[in-house]
Amino acid sequence: MKNHLLHELVALVLGLLLAIPPSPLVAQTLPARLDVIVVEGDGVTDNIRQRVTRDPVVRVQDDDHKPLDGVAVTFALPVSGTSGEFPDGSKTLTVVTGKDGLATARGLKTNDIPGNLQIYVMASYQGLRGRALINQLVEVPPGTTFATPQIRTTKSGGKLKWVLLGIAAAGGAGAALYLTKHSNPTTTPNSPVSVTAGPVVFGTP
Repeated sequence: MKNHLLHELVALVLGLLLAIPPSPLVAQTLPARLDVIVVEGDGVTDNIRQRVTRDPVVRVQDDDHKPLDGVAVTFALPVSGTSGEFPDGSKTLTVVTGKDGLATARGLKTNDIPGNLQIYVMASYQGLRGRALINQLVEVPPGTTFATPQIRTTKSGGKLKWVLLGIAAAGGAGAALYLTKHSNPTTTPNSPVSVTAGPVVFGTP
């Protein structure tokens, strides 16, 4: 009698276990790899000191081309040269993909150096890594001018008297070139010019 009840109890427990659906976490299988596909922002042209014309957008998918949800995606900018910053002033921005597998870097603003802007993208999910590179061109808008440094020289009577050219040599010596249209009457023709080492000066203010 006891054995019969025990067999019925075991059969009941097994039936209940078989009736419970498997947990989604148990049934889920990890992808073999991550693919990061650039959707928006590659090949566009931007202006210096402006927000980019198109926010960089990538899609993260598995090896079966299915979008992945909950993937951390980091957008990184160069630390020098043609670059920019995100709204918080940093060079990196990390966002998480939605059910569509998309990640968008919003609010990117370029700096004042024109050239090729390369945005490095890295996705991380369950120990897997995926990478992509977004290239944008940063240009100077027409009519934009930049202040250029000027070299001040000493003038006498409105005529340029001296132009000093510094030449770095092994001994640290400097060279001076005397350019003038009118010779000093007190100067003896073919008199030697003394060249000594010292700091290079581009005239007095």
